[in-house]
Amino acid sequence: MARRELSDDEWALVAPLLPIGAYGPYPHRLRDHFEGVIRRFRSGAQWREVQEEFGNWSTVHDRFRQWRDAGVFQALMEAVIAEAARRDQVDLSLVGVDSTTARAHHDAAGMRVDAKTLAELEKALTEERGAPARRKRIKVPQNLAMRPKPPAGTSADACTNDVGHG
Repeated sequence: MARRELSDDEWALVAPLLPIGAYGPYPHRLRDHFEGVIRRFRSGAQWREVQEEFGNWSTVHDRFRQWRDAGVFQALMEAVIAEAARRDQVDLSLVGVDSTTARAHHDAAGMRVDAKTLAELEKALTEERGAPARRKRIKVPQNLAMRPKPPAGTSADACTNDVGHG
């Protein structure tokens, strides 16, 4: 017999939330399979390394996937929180907020538009909100066709070599 991961009181809270349907586990192995899932995640082992006392590893894995897809773990979390609130044991000092930072490529910093499109976007924004357009700097592409032509007698290379450097 495997060492139990859950006390009998904890199991009494979990058992009603586990679905037993057409594909469901046999009720006499239900606790073993659930505890096998717990043991797997506590130990960090591979699914194939789940002890035989909890049932065949592939069965334990299949039960985990079925329970995950059925939303059992979300319902279990909500039930545990509700039970703690019922017992007046909710301690918000243990609540933590996790933040994930995703770095974007520097090209994702802004949309590049030409001056005509920018003016149309600002006009549409003003009409939509009924307020003056915000003055946010939007990068306008450095298109050679939009640049003034160099005066006669100057080197054309001086104006075209600085593309992308400024």
